[in-house]
Amino acid sequence: MRIDHDNVINTWLLEAKKLHKSTKSESLTCVLPVLRRLLSSNVLVDISLPELKNNTEIIQRKHLLKMLAAENGFSCWKELRRAIEVKSQHDELLLPYSIELKNAGYPTLWFATVEEAKTYAQEHRGKVVIVGEQAAWLPEMSEHQVLYSLVIDG
Repeated sequence: MRIDHDNVINTWLLEAKKLHKSTKSESLTCVLPVLRRLLSSNVLVDISLPELKNNTEIIQRKHLLKMLAAENGFSCWKELRRAIEVKSQHDELLLPYSIELKNAGYPTLWFATVEEAKTYAQEHRGKVVIVGEQAAWLPEMSEHQVLYSLVIDG
């Protein structure tokens, strides 16, 4: 599927669907990162990681959409959706960080804080992708590279 302004919302919904599927996995390497993200974004409170792992059936898609919103600086999915739509009207794409990083190529530099990444990006040009409290810096891509990098698995 090619990501464009018409289906960017569907890309976020698909991301939430993949994350939801990961919470049902038997593999700890699949499930634990998503559960930790849910807890660190305060979507689910008053529950420990082991308790959540033993009760993954309580996790709904709405929790994952709220987590994605929180990770992008919004209080709810509705606000994030509105921001995605506004950016799309201005020919910008707001994509889940998993897709941004998947298409990043090399080099991808990681920073402990968003501020460090932004400082580096100002000096070297490029894009900052926020991942929780950390951030990655991606080099600027030409329009030709962007067109090819926006193609994802369907």
